[in-house]
Amino acid sequence: MTYWRWEFVWEILPRLISATGNTLLAAGGGYAIALVLGLALAVAQRSRHNLFKRILRELVEFVRSTPLVLQIFFIFYVGPQFGVWLSPWTAGMVAIGLHYAAYLSEVYRGGIDSVPKGQWEAATAINLTTTQTYWRIILPQALPPSLAGMGNYLVGIFKDTPMLSVIGVGELMHTANAIGSESYRFLEPYTLVGVIFLAISLPTAALIRLLEALVRRTLGMS
Repeated sequence: MTYWRWEFVWEILPRLISATGNTLLAAGGGYAIALVLGLALAVAQRSRHNLFKRILRELVEFVRSTPLVLQIFFIFYVGPQFGVWLSPWTAGMVAIGLHYAAYLSEVYRGGIDSVPKGQWEAATAINLTTTQTYWRIILPQALPPSLAGMGNYLVGIFKDTPMLSVIGVGELMHTANAIGSESYRFLEPYTLVGVIFLAISLPTAALIRLLEALVRRTLGMS
């Protein structure tokens, strides 16, 4: 019995490459949402209103403590009961964005907390507004130490995109399942999916480490 068929590999490879583009689109869209929303959550948690801070903190912990696949199902299937109708693509990216925003908010929070207290006091002394303080003083110092965590979650998002197949998003895993169901051959499509994920994840992780080292050298942090 021939377990591996190269002719079948060349036949299905174009479909998987096309699905790779969809996977990258889903990961990129979700990550963009997570970057912006995570920063907003981190800044909001520094509010002077204790009740507001506590609510946000509990919300972040709730999102971090529940599975991503459950959140995907909830947004796509439960959302319409409250008048929120989203396509599978939009629901998937929103779910990924919300889920990882909770994690990135903690990364941002750690970076912001690492900024010396004297920097905040200096910004107050020269009468900067809160917005000016963050954009001119705090964030330029807080983001470099956060790069490693931000990069790790980018890779994590990419590896979690197969969960979107549960709502019919045509990403890599969904396409591999479809190919297997059509041909009754799963070895080749699943193996290729694993190879494609490795081929993207490993160089991405290496580039993130390189960027982190470059930023640290530029800022004189190493």
